[in-house]
Parts: sequence; C-alpha cells; structure tokens
Amino acid sequence: MPGARRSLASPVVSGVLCPCGSPRAAATPGPGAEGSGGGPCGRAVCEASEQDRRLRALFQKLDVNRDGALCIHDLAVGLGRLGLHRTELDLLKIVKAGDKDLDGQLDFEEFVHYLQDHEKKLRLVFKSLDKKNDGRIDAQEIVQSLRDLGVKISEQQAEKILKSMDKNGTMTIDWNEWRDYHLLHPVENIPEIILYWKHSTIFDVGENLTVPDEFTVEERQTGMWWRHLVAGGGAGAVSRTCTAPLDRLKVLMQVHASRSNNMCIIGGFTQMIREGGTRSLWRGNGINVLKIAPESAIKFMAYEQIKRFIGTDQEMLRIHERLLAGSLAGAIAQSSIYPMEVLKTRMALRKTGQYSGMLDCAKNILSKEGMAAFYKGYIPNMLGIIPYAGIDLAVYETLKNAWLQRYAVNSADPGVFVLLACGTISSTCGQLASYPLALVRTRMQAQASVEGAPEVTMRGLFKHILKTEGAFGLYRGLAPNFMKVIPAVSISYVVYENLKMTLGVQSR
Repeated sequence: MPGARRSLASPVVSGVLCPCGSPRAAATPGPGAEGSGGGPCGRAVCEASEQDRRLRALFQKLDVNRDGALCIHDLAVGLGRLGLHRTELDLLKIVKAGDKDLDGQLDFEEFVHYLQDHEKKLRLVFKSLDKKNDGRIDAQEIVQSLRDLGVKISEQQAEKILKSMDKNGTMTIDWNEWRDYHLLHPVENIPEIILYWKHSTIFDVGENLTVPDEFTVEERQTGMWWRHLVAGGGAGAVSRTCTAPLDRLKVLMQVHASRSNNMCIIGGFTQMIREGGTRSLWRGNGINVLKIAPESAIKFMAYEQIKRFIGTDQEMLRIHERLLAGSLAGAIAQSSIYPMEVLKTRMALRKTGQYSGMLDCAKNILSKEGMAAFYKGYIPNMLGIIPYAGIDLAVYETLKNAWLQRYAVNSADPGVFVLLACGTISSTCGQLASYPLALVRTRMQAQASVEGAPEVTMRGLFKHILKTEGAFGLYRGLAPNFMKVIPAVSISYVVYENLKMTLGVQSR
C-alpha cells in the first residue's frame, strides 16, 4: 500500500479520462457499480470518438516536446504540470511497462495499451481492498488488508493514507478517486495476487529444488509457517510414496538403459517385479521420504537468513531476489543432506539381499569407497539448481501474469485447476531444463569405486554419453519422470489441503 504523497491527483487527469471512469470502452463497470447499466456515471455506452479525444488530450498534455512520443522527461514535466510528482524510478517503470517496441518511449497506441492494462491491475487491487464490497474503501479495510500481509498499522495511519487520495472529504475512497490517484503510478506486488498464487509448498514432484514460499510476518508470528511446512512435508511423503515405482524405474533407466539395453516402461516394471517381487518397486522410497523434513527445514531457515543478508526492506521479495535467495538456500540444503541423496540412489539400484537396510548400505559405502563417495555427483547436482529453480519460477510467473491479464476481472483467485495446471507446467519445464545434469548426477552416484579404476568426472561422463548414445542419451528415463508429475502434484495438493485443515491453517 503506497504511503501518503505530497500531491493529489489533479482534476485535469479526471477531465481527460472517459466520463464513466475508464480510459477504455466504458462498458466495463467500475467496482460497486453493478446495476447502473454502464460505468459509474450511469451511462450505458460511451462514444468511441469521445473516448479517443479525451485520451489524445491527455497524451498531448504529457507530450511536452511535441514529438508524438512520451519519454521519461516528457512524463516528468507533463505530470508535474498536472500536479502529479513521480520519481524517476516510477517513470522508468511506466515506460518499461508500456514500451512494446523497446525504443525507450511510448507512442499513443502504447500509452493507451498501458492505461488499459494498468487500470485492470488497479481494479483488482481495489476489489481486494474493498472487503465490504460496497464500492468504497475505508480506514478499517486498509488496516485489515495490510494485516493480512503481515503489515500492522494503526487506524490513524490508515486515515492518513486515505486523506492523500480523498478528494471530497468523506474519508472513504471510491473507484474514481482510487483510479485518478494511481493511474499514472506503477503498481507492483498486488496483495491478493501474492496471497492466492502461493507455489512451491504444495507442489512436490520428487525434486526439492524449487524456490521456497514467502511467509508473511503474521504467519511467522502466529506459528502458521511451521504448520504450512509440516503440511507440505506430509503431502510430499504421501505423494512420493504413491509415485515411488515410477521414480525407481526412472533411476534404473538413467543408469542402465542404453542403445544396446533399450529398457521400456513395461519391460522395466516386469524386470523389477521378477527380480524382487512387488515390494521391490518401492526400493529407495524410505530414504527419499526421510530426507524431506531436514531438507525443508534447512532450506526454510537458510532462505530467511539470506533474505536478511540481502537487506531488502520489502515483505515480499522481487522475482530476481527470490531466485537468488531460493537458489542459495537450495544449495545449502542440498549440501547438508546430499549423502542421503547418494543413499537413495544406491538403495533404489540394489539387488535383492544386497543390503539389509539403509544403515548397512551406508556402512558398506563408507568401508569400501570412503567418505568421498557420499558426495559423488555433487557438482552436477548443484549446477542443476539454477536452471530448475529459475525456469520453474519464470514459467510460473509468466503463466500467472498471462492468466491475470486475460481472465482476472473481479478477483485474483485463479481457482484450484489453474493453480495445479500452472504448477505442473512450470515444474515440468524446470525438470526438462535440468534433466541432463540430473542424469549425470545419478550415474555418478551409482558408480561404485573399484580399486584402480579411473575416477568418473562430470565432463568425462557427458562426453561418453554424447559419443556412445547421442543427445538422446541425456534424457533416459524422462518418460516415467514426466508420467509421475501430474499424479504427484494432484496427490500432494489434496493431502496438503487436508493436512492444513487438520493443523488449523486458515485458507485464504
């Protein structure tokens, strides 16, 4: 929520906007204007030529040097004349948001498109703040909305915010006042969008490399954060157990499949059952479930400490800050539990009777291969964090913004299906990008040291795979890996929601 600013929206801005309170076709009603038969002014239809005239009038007022385009200098001088004083950073954001041809300025079409897009975001914010749904925002609603984000302010502070926008002295803000004040000011981090579009906690596809979730101050102070983590861990355990046969098949195909040994899905399952019975389908699942708790806890604590180190004063980090903090936290967590990753691979590949359990496997590796064996494949694993987390986050944000642009009219709530679809697609893209590194990591983990045998390096293994199997060899096991994504996401979501209710976590 922006704080009080020195200048109020000039009446000139209102004068050049469409009379119904919209810079676009005014058939779209303003919040709280239902039943009026059109915009807030009560008109059913605004004349397109009148709308165009008013927008051109505003554009001409801002186009100080009369060159038919708005640069940062034009906006600074033009808005200043209208009584709207913006920082250079704000003006740069406005130009970047609307500049489609990347020439550093806005022509008339880009300016109109920016206003249309920006007003849609403003409408969503207004709807999210208007808790009473009466078309007006009062001080109590501002206090409540900020409290939901973990920002506590007094009612007196909320009234100061209101006064900065309130033109008629009613101490409430209607849609027109809200729009006039913010229309030519960039809006970021819409509260309801942040709260609705939580991502990583509920998606467990077996690779815990995603960027951690953001928790508000209120969630941390009330202890809701650990309930979210417990619910997410429980959901991950159930999800991984249900999809464990596909995960073991993936590991077998990554390590043993080749041109000479072409392993198919049905053949792989048949081979596993013939060798060790139905129970063998879950080999390696125990350690895979056990590592959820320490990895999630370490990642969360590291993420919070890195956020403090970055020194940001924002409650919610920006995308590049989330990626940096999340990747570093993931690297710390993976480094801490990496011996468990090696154990998981060895347990999944073991033959019947080879080890009596996890401890026996660990003792065997330690005595025969030494401590260094527990960190085989560590480098490709670390390198895989950046493409996985980065692409997962980027695709999720892109899909989220595309949905908000096209479908969000009265609410930023996407619904369960859209959330699951976006999470599934982004996780799949992240896995696809980092898969060759994951395959090399698994093969290095599986490599049992033989006395006198040359040490396998990441570079050497990449060259060997490309030479003997081609690029396709880097994607062995991809089919069962993708087959488990949709059931894994669906199961983890259902279990997560049920565990949240059991633990008393309030759904927004």
